[in-house]
Amino acid sequence: MRTIITLSSLLFSTALLLIGHGIQITLLPLRGTTIGLSDTIIGLTGSAYFAGFILGCFTLPKLIARVGHIRGFSVFTALAITALLSLAFTDWWPAWLLVRLTLGAMMCGLYTIIESWLNDQSNSENRGRVLATYTFITLSGMALGQLIIGWLVVGSATPLMLAAIFLAVAIVPVGLTRQLAPAPMVPTQISFGLLYTRSKTAFVAALLSGLITGSFWSLGAIFAEQSFGSMGGASAFVGAAIVGGALMQYPVGLLSDRIGRQRVLTTLCLLGTLVCGFIASVNSSTLLLVSGFVFGALAMPLYALALATAIDRAEPGEFILVGSSVLLLNACGAVIAPPFIGAAMSQIGPAALWISLAAMSFVGALYFLTQRFETTASGESHHSEFAVAATEMAPTSFDMDPRGPEQSDATISAAHELPPLVAESPLAEQPPHILDEKSS
Repeated sequence: MRTIITLSSLLFSTALLLIGHGIQITLLPLRGTTIGLSDTIIGLTGSAYFAGFILGCFTLPKLIARVGHIRGFSVFTALAITALLSLAFTDWWPAWLLVRLTLGAMMCGLYTIIESWLNDQSNSENRGRVLATYTFITLSGMALGQLIIGWLVVGSATPLMLAAIFLAVAIVPVGLTRQLAPAPMVPTQISFGLLYTRSKTAFVAALLSGLITGSFWSLGAIFAEQSFGSMGGASAFVGAAIVGGALMQYPVGLLSDRIGRQRVLTTLCLLGTLVCGFIASVNSSTLLLVSGFVFGALAMPLYALALATAIDRAEPGEFILVGSSVLLLNACGAVIAPPFIGAAMSQIGPAALWISLAAMSFVGALYFLTQRFETTASGESHHSEFAVAATEMAPTSFDMDPRGPEQSDATISAAHELPPLVAESPLAEQPPHILDEKSS
């Protein structure tokens, strides 16, 4: 509890940031429809967001290490606000692509800063609690963003301004905190080949999770707005899915600890096929909300199960490499699917989203059914303890995960912000009085 209190300013900033993020991630697809963008283009802009996230994973940690965590947090937030507000001035779809690419990269940078900071302030005894608290705040902030956006007029500038305000005030708690001890970061490394070798089930589950959830984040609000006929209905539908996913992650994970990940993955996909098919055909607003909740409960845990499956099969020392591969493969799936499903929605109608998701879920279920029970390289099957996880994180979150076998049991000593970089000079290391004598 003391660690959580110590990190309260950072967690408060995270909550404010994720409320603003929750507003914009639902707002932008809906705003795209009001300015005449096709579902294909909106799907493409959704892909651009996840492409920016992938780009940020590989490029921004070096920049953070150079300028420091607080300055990095301020810069990334400022760029995200600028990109978001610029949409009030343009309807040109290439500009939308650039904006969403920028937002994806900046959110990745912000997640990276938050997670590395949390990891530095945690130890082997409290990492699990810190990670669970962070995940809860992440999902709760996004859900609260849906509640707020339901009261706004999507075609006006007000939602953009409100999302920007939440992003801006998120800088304040971080900027005023006295608890400054960010840890140094290493560049993100991945190996899809290693992941596939260790567990084909985890590989397919990670890709399937990205295909399904990425399509939902990019196009789900468009379906809901056309089905409910209002902004409030669309935000309620997306919010119901988020709440369903948040509430069911841990029960689904506990079940997978007892009966096996592969069986749970198969069951989720089979039930997901039925629920997606039902959503495609139902007209009742109440049934849509209930179905949205059930969809979230079935689809959102797929990523955490894929991660847990990969960790079960990984050898010592491979945890972060395999975990990063799962996260970025999930993001790759989120890049691939939305443009194609958006094109199908343009031709067939909004129900094409759920027909596509049902088809992907069914293919996933068939694949898991045909796979033999996997074992580790040593021939023994084992399960690590399940931990909640969300796709709205960066690879640095794996440094906090208590399942990492390479974690040290020793208490982590605090690092310190590096001073600004200055040009090297013979005078740079001289005391001030010597400089005065030389100048005179």
